Amino acid sequence: MTSLDITSPESPVRLTAVAAPDQPDVTPALEELYRGFEQELLVPLWTEIGDLMPAHPRSRAVPHLWKWDNLVALADRAGHIVPVGRGGERRAIALANPSLGGRPFATPTLWAAIQYLMPGEDAPEHRHTQHAFRFVVEGSGVWTVVGGDAVPMNRGDFLPQAGWNWHAHHNASDRPMAWIDGLDIPFQYVTEAQFFEFGRDEISEEERVTPTHSRSERLWAHPGLRPLGIQHATPGSPLLAYKWEHTDRALADQLELEKQGYAGTVEPGHAAVRYSDPTDGSDVLPTIRAELHRVTRGAETAPVRETGSSVYQVFDGSGTVTVGDTTWSVTRGDLFVVPSWEPFSCRSEAGASDSDSGALDLFRFSDAPVFEALRLDRTSKDPR
Repeated sequence: MTSLDITSPESPVRLTAVAAPDQPDVTPALEELYRGFEQELLVPLWTEIGDLMPAHPRSRAVPHLWKWDNLVALADRAGHIVPVGRGGERRAIALANPSLGGRPFATPTLWAAIQYLMPGEDAPEHRHTQHAFRFVVEGSGVWTVVGGDAVPMNRGDFLPQAGWNWHAHHNASDRPMAWIDGLDIPFQYVTEAQFFEFGRDEISEEERVTPTHSRSERLWAHPGLRPLGIQHATPGSPLLAYKWEHTDRALADQLELEKQGYAGTVEPGHAAVRYSDPTDGSDVLPTIRAELHRVTRGAETAPVRETGSSVYQVFDGSGTVTVGDTTWSVTRGDLFVVPSWEPFSCRSEAGASDSDSGALDLFRFSDAPVFEALRLDRTSKDPR
């Protein structure tokens, strides 16, 4: 009903009287009224309600799949052409949802990117208000340095980092390494809340260490045990690395309990864990939720709709995933988007040949903390 013409020197508002159900009769008086609205920069609700207040969420994002092998190949080409340094800061290549106008946004609220660091390279220090994490689907040899704390990155590790923390990366190995970055860049962009600051061009030799466990892990990575000699009052988890060995064991134990007839799984053949802040059990980041799901071979999850959007990466195994009316076959590393209120389900076809666990393992991150904080969260599980 409304069109915008930003080239007009008079008013960007353009209203057209339309003969349609539930609309006022098209008369000279209505036309004159609309010209008055345009002059005063007013838009009546009765011309917009179907778009502004739909019966259910209609996401601007669409379901989409990115194949990991293609991403790594392009990232490797970039590694030989594009340097890491001031200006670009990171060799990070963002997923662009095809319906978001070419913006580097996976969903209207979430950023996802493959980051690639060549042997011996450093990514310079900076900080930003955007909350971020790294998740490693393959490889090792890179350390991220957060506030002077060198944190190793290995396959299966999840590394959250709340906003406004100084951080840099260095590759101490003789081979490239890729991982995925997740941030709330689109959310902070649309809310106009973002800040960014350059740090040092180079980290110190004292920080260029390669410990097996970071200082944050030595303090906070002991299950159920909280250090009494230190307080943590800043947003986000103080634990900077959640090791795969603990995630893997938790998922395996859930499925073993299910076999023994005890509760613990989300649904038959479907185990899941959420990464949480060890100080209070909340989400690891104020605006991002992260989880790992394991679906045993032959099991199929019930379709679920949720407000808010998600990005998934296949950590291990293979299977089929269905988002809305779209179904894909997926394998290790593949990434896909689930927009708001689109039903999602998956079926595991994983086995010993393509999965260490013999199951389909899916890493997921979402904007759920934002929706829960605003009391806009809603979930619906469809019958199978």
